Amino acid sequence: MRQHRTARLLKGHVTHGTVTATIAASLLLMQGVSAQGAPPPPARERPPVEAEALPNRAAPPGYEPDLLRLSEVMGALSFLRKLCGASDAPQWHGRMSALIDSEARDAQTRARLAGAFNQGFNGFAITYRTCTPAAQMAVTRYLEEGERLSRLIASRFGG
Repeated sequence: MRQHRTARLLKGHVTHGTVTATIAASLLLMQGVSAQGAPPPPARERPPVEAEALPNRAAPPGYEPDLLRLSEVMGALSFLRKLCGASDAPQWHGRMSALIDSEARDAQTRARLAGAFNQGFNGFAITYRTCTPAAQMAVTRYLEEGERLSRLIASRFGG
């Protein structure tokens, strides 16, 4: 039920804008908790998409791997912030919808971004039922990673 609801929410439309900058600002506002101890979560390796493998589609932008990881981080934060009762929890689906609407050039890109969000969301949904210290540590780590990715994308590719 939760997975279906998440996928359905990501199909909505919102206005376009400088979404990466908005996400970066949101992550900066939520920052403030310093994480110590546990190592950062491993970044998932994604094989590069070859332009020849997709004959009717332009080559993806150079920032797409970072954007996919940011989408996954946002999915994890969507689940964890709600689990831990954060006041910004309802905003994560909207932020992801805005990101998809501004960055998805075609149905395949939209599906990859939504899939990455859902992967991040579901990865924690199968593990956590209550907000634990480990879940709170994960929130801190993902906020830091999301901020880093947002800044990286904005500084290297504009936005």
